[in-house]
Amino acid sequence: MTRTAPDVRIAGGVGESPLRPDGVPKVRGEFAYSSDLFADDMLWGATLRSPHPYARITSIEIAGALAIPGVHAVLIHSDVPGPNRYGQEHQDQPVLAEDIVRYQGEAVAVVAADHPETARRAAKAIAVEYEVLTPIDDAVKAMEPGSAQLHEHAPRNIVRHVPVRFGDSSATAPVVVSGDYEVGMQDQAFLGPESGLAVPAEDGGVDLYIATQWLHVDQRQVTEALGLPTEKVRLSLAGVGGAFGGREDLSIQIHACMLALHTGRPVKMVYTREESFFGHVHRHPAVMHYEHGAELDGTLVYVKARIVLDGGAYAATTSAVTGNAATLGVGPYEVPNVVMDAYGMYTNNPPCGAMRGFGAVQACFAYETQMDKLAAELGLDPVELRIRNAVSEGSVLPTGQRIDAPAPVARLLELVRDRPLPAVSVGPGSMPGGYANTTHGESVVRGVGYGIGIKNVGFSEGFDDYSTARVRLRITAGEPVVSVHTAAAEVGQGLVTLQGQIARTELGIERVVIEPADTSIGSAGSSSASRQSYVTGGAVQAACQQLRDDLFSLVRKRFGSELNDLSISGGKVVSARRGGLVDLVELVGDRTLEKEVQWRHRPTQPIHPRTGQGFAHVQYSFAAHRAVVDVDTELGLVKVVELACAQDVGKIMNPTALLGQIHGGSAQGLGLAVMEEIQLAGGKLLNPSFTDYLIPTILDMPPMKVDVLELADPHAPYGLRGVGEAPTISSTPAIVAAIRAATGVALTRIPVRPEHLAFAHA
Repeated sequence: MTRTAPDVRIAGGVGESPLRPDGVPKVRGEFAYSSDLFADDMLWGATLRSPHPYARITSIEIAGALAIPGVHAVLIHSDVPGPNRYGQEHQDQPVLAEDIVRYQGEAVAVVAADHPETARRAAKAIAVEYEVLTPIDDAVKAMEPGSAQLHEHAPRNIVRHVPVRFGDSSATAPVVVSGDYEVGMQDQAFLGPESGLAVPAEDGGVDLYIATQWLHVDQRQVTEALGLPTEKVRLSLAGVGGAFGGREDLSIQIHACMLALHTGRPVKMVYTREESFFGHVHRHPAVMHYEHGAELDGTLVYVKARIVLDGGAYAATTSAVTGNAATLGVGPYEVPNVVMDAYGMYTNNPPCGAMRGFGAVQACFAYETQMDKLAAELGLDPVELRIRNAVSEGSVLPTGQRIDAPAPVARLLELVRDRPLPAVSVGPGSMPGGYANTTHGESVVRGVGYGIGIKNVGFSEGFDDYSTARVRLRITAGEPVVSVHTAAAEVGQGLVTLQGQIARTELGIERVVIEPADTSIGSAGSSSASRQSYVTGGAVQAACQQLRDDLFSLVRKRFGSELNDLSISGGKVVSARRGGLVDLVELVGDRTLEKEVQWRHRPTQPIHPRTGQGFAHVQYSFAAHRAVVDVDTELGLVKVVELACAQDVGKIMNPTALLGQIHGGSAQGLGLAVMEEIQLAGGKLLNPSFTDYLIPTILDMPPMKVDVLELADPHAPYGLRGVGEAPTISSTPAIVAAIRAATGVALTRIPVRPEHLAFAHA
């Protein structure tokens, strides 16, 4: 049965911006993050990591570490209780390295001691002998015949190959442009490093308090490695200091639990900033070749593309990222003929996995650069070319999937195009180089560029994507109180606030308590893929609706079964015809009303392994950007003067949070465009610090102008559309296009570095 939200406005409900319950504590520095956890009699854990990208372990000697006073445990691969393998999609990564290390930073041993410095000193005292091997640090070369095979199950080092074949593969066109493009390795750069606390339990199990994005997938992997039944491994969400995909894969989870169970004492682990760069996955670097064919009027005839993603030493989520890159790889355009091949590869570089945009970011940089190149070849305005080829509701994508919800791509482009351009910058810090005052405008030129992208929402390709929500209603201290319990991870996006908004809207009750997320309730899936508002929001809505139905059943038993116009307002059940009927306090009494719902969106399908055809994605999101930049051509410095963004969100659930997501996503796109890159040489990471790995600050972010459309998706709760990733996808190519327009430099690689501009014509 389809239910609609009650037509009753309540403070703090859907469409409003109530104060975040974690907002004030975070601003004051009082919020408890996972690194703040503490337990009596607690030990500290530390990890010994490989200094080599690829090597054979010939011996490990732990006696020196054990001899240090205060050391309580030193564990290696032979101490792993269960199978020494874990992984979110493929169980290919050792808990602790056995005979081979496949990337610099791979965990070899873990230590527990009574002081963090003692633990780190003990880790350094472990003597490991290595036979150093030649690393494979190039994803394209990794698939060539003769390259070393890094995993027995992966011939030619291919994690996954996703072909997409649509229309006529031999189609030709009168106008053809092609290009080779490269995307560097970006880090999620969350501010709270990996941390958590494992506490051994009396039943022989363990309680883990952890900053993560997906409690239940962590639980599954930890349970298997520890050789324990699921009920003996209990996870609770600790305060998360940002995620952006970097917490989807395990870091300290198994290691801390092993140490806690071995010592019989709580064990806390906190990575240093440098260790964090080695301890989590990054965005996949990509090498791409694209060819676009078009008619003389700009109508696209075909796209041929090859995308090679560097997945690093272990699979993580490379399979899914490769699927996204392939299925979304031609962009939000109608293309009748597509030949696409996307490869996810094993190398000896750091493992790569989920990051905001998840495969769509890399492809968007290439196809949007191609659209600009095609517009120049045809002498067309780049926005007009995009509008002529834009998908809309009813369009068929290269996977054969028909878009069955609003897809206002042309309108989004028009909105950013038609905004007034900013005035010439004046005043302190207005020039490239900012307050360093490195230039006074003598070699500064301005450029304007555009980008638009497409992103899936939710898990795809037949994945059983669901969330579980439990809603309770009690009378407490003389007033109705609703509690909502899910396992959904609040990672800073405002999900806790949103769950309360939905409960207030559906039940008409102002006092709502959100229970801490843990594994005592069924899975809510990951806080990724822009899915939690959709899926956990849907679960909370459905549970509230069922509980409301139970309340109305109680009312009908008392006042008449014909009452079908009931709602809740002001703590009363109200009939539209008869007015207020009964206070909730009286109706509920000493009962506890409870509903638990496992909620799913409509199913997707696995795509065909040879053609890529199928209903791959449940929902699509679209965002467009216009970027205005000033570039000092002599120094190669870039200042992003303004970003304008237009996005369709289906339904504004929380206006403040919505703008925060658009601004934040755009900031990460800016970072990838002009500054953020993990530097590697021979598989070794050269810049594991925020001194050398640069992220945008408030001085780097320009003013943003945002247009929001609310074109409801008929398949989604409230008509909403996932918001958080789309701005990251289109902001990067828009900024690079603006730099290109200002300088005339081709710029086929991101991030754009000063030398790419200053030495372009040398």
